[in-house]
Amino acid sequence: MKVNICGVEFKNPVIAASGTFGFGQEYNEFYPVSKLGGISSKGLTINPKEGNDGIRVFETRGGMLNSVGLQNPGVDYFIKNELPEMKKLNTVIIANVGGGDIDSYLNAVEKINNTEVDMIELNISCPNVKHGGMAFGIKSQVAYEVVKEIKSICKKPLIVKLSPNAEDIVDMAEKCCNAGADALSLVNTFKGMAIDINKKKPVFNNITAGLSGPAIKPIALRMVYEVCKAVDVPVVGLGGICTWQDAIEFIMAGARAIQVGTCNFINPYAPIEIIQGIEDYMKKEGIKDLEEITGII
Repeated sequence: MKVNICGVEFKNPVIAASGTFGFGQEYNEFYPVSKLGGISSKGLTINPKEGNDGIRVFETRGGMLNSVGLQNPGVDYFIKNELPEMKKLNTVIIANVGGGDIDSYLNAVEKINNTEVDMIELNISCPNVKHGGMAFGIKSQVAYEVVKEIKSICKKPLIVKLSPNAEDIVDMAEKCCNAGADALSLVNTFKGMAIDINKKKPVFNNITAGLSGPAIKPIALRMVYEVCKAVDVPVVGLGGICTWQDAIEFIMAGARAIQVGTCNFINPYAPIEIIQGIEDYMKKEGIKDLEEITGII
């Protein structure tokens, strides 16, 4: 069940996805979080953020729309108060970092460099405030420039989290790798919206929001497969994973590890059930190492 990504060993391939697991403490009340392969922290920005006003989460058929707006306590608070508690959870700690411009990314990464965080996951789905709000992860060249600058100062293994809203997901992956990404994770949420027909206006103040959950799984799986065929760095797959069967599909498509996100809200025990399911499947099929089935499609 062990997997190695960029020299970091995970006890199993199941990671709690950013934004769906807080900093781990809440879920430790349900089961020992130490059983997980890793945790990707709530998205962190250099300064604290209150997040978006209005409705933030809205259930859809087969999924969920969210417009939380990266509410978080800021990097300094995380380092001082949350990280020491996360380290006690005895699992791989990944700091998910966001920003509105390159400087804010760089400042956050510089601070995290000197901590016990194991890896950094770069969220390039953040809106570029200096260029009209378009996400860094839409145009490949913009992403290349951001990743290259961050990689030049980053002392931790750098995972770049790709947006499925990119103009060309494979080109985006290749450009990020050319810029120095040590690994990739995909996919982040799809851009969607909902309308309140009684109020006759959009549900969200920002009009659009991020769609996640089981509804996106087939598209996310296809994107992971295509990216894994195109790049040589490790890929972490996510997008609608709710069962161990889903996880095995992503691994067979080429993912070295997987992340469980929205399903944590539906079933807080999902990551543990997925770990057990993968283990049972391996025993049943006589698989001694996940490498045997990684990317066999």
